[in-house]
Amino acid sequence: MTVRGEVPHVPLSGQGQEQPDREPPTRKRRRKPGWYRPTAVVVDAVGAWVPVYLAVRVSDEVYAMWCAAAAGVAWVAVRGSRRRYAWRDLGERRNSGALLRDWVVLLALLVVMRAVAGEDVPLVSGLAGLLVCLALTAVCQFLTHRHLVAQRRAGRAVRRALVIGEAAALHDLLRHLARRTDHEFVVVGVCPVGDDSPDFVAPVMARLEHQAPALLSGDASPVLAATRELDPDVVFVMSGPGMAGERLRRLSWAVHEDGRPLVVVPGLTEVTQRRVGISSVAGLTLLHVAPPVRRGAAVLLKEGMDLVGSALLLVLFSPLLAVVAVAVCLDSPGGALHRQVRVGLGGRQFSLVKFRTMVSAAEQMREELARTNEHDGLMFKIRRDPRVTRVGRVLRRFSLDELPQLYNVLRGEMSLVGPRPPLPSEVAQYTDVELRRLSVKPGLTGLWQVSGRSDLSWDETVALDLRYVDNWSPAVDFGILRRTVRAVVEGNGAY
Repeated sequence: MTVRGEVPHVPLSGQGQEQPDREPPTRKRRRKPGWYRPTAVVVDAVGAWVPVYLAVRVSDEVYAMWCAAAAGVAWVAVRGSRRRYAWRDLGERRNSGALLRDWVVLLALLVVMRAVAGEDVPLVSGLAGLLVCLALTAVCQFLTHRHLVAQRRAGRAVRRALVIGEAAALHDLLRHLARRTDHEFVVVGVCPVGDDSPDFVAPVMARLEHQAPALLSGDASPVLAATRELDPDVVFVMSGPGMAGERLRRLSWAVHEDGRPLVVVPGLTEVTQRRVGISSVAGLTLLHVAPPVRRGAAVLLKEGMDLVGSALLLVLFSPLLAVVAVAVCLDSPGGALHRQVRVGLGGRQFSLVKFRTMVSAAEQMREELARTNEHDGLMFKIRRDPRVTRVGRVLRRFSLDELPQLYNVLRGEMSLVGPRPPLPSEVAQYTDVELRRLSVKPGLTGLWQVSGRSDLSWDETVALDLRYVDNWSPAVDFGILRRTVRAVVEGNGAY
């Protein structure tokens, strides 16, 4: 949810509780494009039917049509039963693991159908077609999400939100949310609890008393007056000492009677949905937050991927590494490689290897250039650093100087994906919060590298690293590796 400025009020033709699996009767300017659902269904059906038909027809023409039809119907049925075509989910960013789980269910279903039918349908051919089906669905999801993000950045396909809570919490929430524009909510008004008056970026529609009112109408009247004026699609409530327990329960009655959904914001940030669960004990609603993944099969998978991936990439890039090494040596005096002490998992130091991109006396020149640092926080960055060589600028532009770090990954000192490896001088100034970045191995690439690199502020850098540390999963790593290719090509923040 983010603040995108005031949205002009347009009356609804009717009101009512929105159903999550049905197209909501909202204004045209806020609706998701109507072609999302039929496109998703058609791509899934045709994307399964055609590849399976072509694959099976090569080896067994008799069963090709029946196999293709079964695959198309089964794929749409699996996706539909798991609510992938629900209006609220169409175009939204999904974890790649959800699609893989759907695909595994499809495989199991088709195997059972094959056994029940007693037909000797070729498995290898069918599997080849289903792999193409998986890829087509993934591409469709990606393109639909990109289109929806563009729509929301233009102020379309959004839902209006009225936010209620204590003034200080509201101010922090709105400032935090204003940084993102890739979701469905736009804040059109606030109802702060108390008399504090921070600089809200949304209009103040009403103020609620610090103490819970004795009558239900004490909170309901001003809130419902605000909803009648703004006509929001949803009401958000920031939980806190001034808005909790029985008071929150009574407010929910009024909002629901008005036909609007209510969402409670617990104030917990940067925690992915898969780590959160809800239960009820003695009438209390409990929010369970699972700890970050630090052991188990997922960690073994990451270590195996690091070992195998770094070895294969070193072999694959060995000719390029040789060419770059020669170019570095010919461009300026000094060796091809530069070693630097960095801090890794648990604060352990290691020698990081990279191609030399600066003149030999770069470390001695740093003190002279300290006043020209263009980066806030603890990192030292200059966009037009005079110490960088001609070849070094090219290597940094395409991140080729980082390739020797595959050796560090192979040694187990780094990972393919993780936070940026810091210098000991930086770590010496870390706060307790920043030290949490050392809870995982540093990475050759990571959220920092694919989100703007040196163009990011220090606070943004730390926030991205902590988001990775707290919410890591194999699916997150695969997503970052995919985004790394685009980041390298575009070169944003690479200097």
